[in-house]
Amino acid sequence: MGKYEELAKNIVKEVGGKENVNSLTNCITRLRFKLKDESKANTEVLKNMDGVVTVMQAGGQYQVVIGNHVPDVRKDVDAVLGVLEAPTESGPKGNLFDQFVDMISSIFQPILAPLSAAGMLKGVNAILIFALGAGFAESSTSAIFNAMGDGLFKFLPIFIGYTAMKKFGGSPFLGMLIASSLVYPGFLEGAATAQFAETGGLNFFGIPFSIPPAGYGSTVMPIIAAVAFAAFLEKQLRKVIPDVIKLFIVPFLTALVTIPLTFLVIGPVMNTVSDALGNGLLSIQSFSPILFGAILGFSWQILVMFGLHWALIPFAIIALSQGDPTSLLTPSGSVSFAQTGAVLAVMLKTKNAKLKELSIPAFISGIFGVTEPAIYGITLPRKKPFWASCIVGGVTGAIAMGLGMQGYQMGGLGIFRYPSSISPDGDVTFAIYAMILDACALAAGFGLAWVLGFKDDEPTIQLSKEEAKLAATGQKKKLAKDEVYSPAEGKVLPLSQARDAAFSEGIMGKGVVIEPTNGEIVAPFDGTVMTLFPTKHAIGLISDNGTELLIHIGIDTVQLDGEGFESFVEQNARVKKGDKLVTFDIKAIEEAGYSTQVPIIITNTPDYTDVIATSETSIKQGNLLITAIISN
Repeated sequence: MGKYEELAKNIVKEVGGKENVNSLTNCITRLRFKLKDESKANTEVLKNMDGVVTVMQAGGQYQVVIGNHVPDVRKDVDAVLGVLEAPTESGPKGNLFDQFVDMISSIFQPILAPLSAAGMLKGVNAILIFALGAGFAESSTSAIFNAMGDGLFKFLPIFIGYTAMKKFGGSPFLGMLIASSLVYPGFLEGAATAQFAETGGLNFFGIPFSIPPAGYGSTVMPIIAAVAFAAFLEKQLRKVIPDVIKLFIVPFLTALVTIPLTFLVIGPVMNTVSDALGNGLLSIQSFSPILFGAILGFSWQILVMFGLHWALIPFAIIALSQGDPTSLLTPSGSVSFAQTGAVLAVMLKTKNAKLKELSIPAFISGIFGVTEPAIYGITLPRKKPFWASCIVGGVTGAIAMGLGMQGYQMGGLGIFRYPSSISPDGDVTFAIYAMILDACALAAGFGLAWVLGFKDDEPTIQLSKEEAKLAATGQKKKLAKDEVYSPAEGKVLPLSQARDAAFSEGIMGKGVVIEPTNGEIVAPFDGTVMTLFPTKHAIGLISDNGTELLIHIGIDTVQLDGEGFESFVEQNARVKKGDKLVTFDIKAIEEAGYSTQVPIIITNTPDYTDVIATSETSIKQGNLLITAIISN
């Protein structure tokens, strides 16, 4: 919970409690609830609550107006609400890769903290074993450490079953039920196959199926695919099952269909993909070890994300069990350090305190060879750092194979792979190579990720040279006036004629309304983009002189979910007066039943003695629209 915890609790209480909330979204200034019964909400109490500007009821939404800091309040309200039973937010937009990243990030980010903790616990156990020797490795203390570190990974599908089902819009605990069947102890380590060998083997009403020797523990792809199907099936069943029996019949039928289907089809298909991948990589290794090293080093983290890296491990185990060294996993050795270097670049470069804090345990886990927290929480959502680590991993993988490096035993990853690189006769050559390559991978991952950069999570306002100088001396810049030039062309109306009370009553600040005659918004001054809402219907700017401006395109157009809008800038971008910011389709907005009015508001109005709007009734882009005055 954040600094708005108390406000969030009071808001949830006064809208009728969690049980009265169907869904929650937010726009640039307000929380938008869909309530089961709006009469249960204490509207007057909310309107008079500290931290709440006002309450609006329109378009089937119960809107609690907060102000520009609504994203921070939303986070705390989400924490209070917990998991809503029927998420109604629209799916991800963008190309297939963007949707893939959104899906993976949404599924794994909620479990990043325990993933980081598990990785660090595994590292602690490995350090103690290395320092104290075989006696400690066989002790119950080591076993407990092992359970603390490995438990989450062995039962990872159960965690993913919850978060994936939530992402796909199903019932999260139903996702856990499906996942728990996949990791049922009777089906681990080939036990089920052996148990039923004399009775015809594994089958479901005569339909045969197979389970991987190590079971489905630690896998990712089978449960995601199973839950995606289950969420779809659950939604269809809810449409046709009578309400009186829906509570228990829907999960019953969903599980009854999904779980056997997963054992019969979904799981085996994922195994087939895994086997094909493993055999393909072995063929490449035989053709060209260096090419094999480059491909495996580049793709290793992608394989880990889907649990497909397990396709190679059995082949390595077979070779080692026969007393032969193997280079099959050699290209993956330095990848965790490339990933860790990229995380370090994000940690040092970000201006977002929460991202910096999250990067620290991810960095530590990466040193120990556990990169899932780094991948899912830090680099993959920001794309460029992830690809930087993949590129470095490909280069170090090729070099490792070119050097002929091999492993002599199954060992840990990260800094704990070095003992497995020492030959039985005590030759430490490959261990030294590994240390040098890992140091280079860490440095190269850091450098490439730093150079490529990434889109930060938090706006950083860039100061002009004069402001920076004043800030350094603790002074505050004061100007006689600041001028805002029209970002749109059209008819000028007084703010009181805005078709939304939050604007017309001046609650958000003083300003004007423009009824646009063309669908283009340009920068009204030199400054910085503070906020660009994902649906692109609203943009917040700050001028170099400190004027904070909200440009809201249309009324309630957040519900168009970005349709008809196109942005030409990003959050944190510097803009010059006249730069194109956003275009919008006036006809499409009107046909959808929404007003095209563009309220233009100075949100830090209290900082000024007066805010004077133009007296013109029509205006062109670039003409003086608003003058903000300070009397010293």
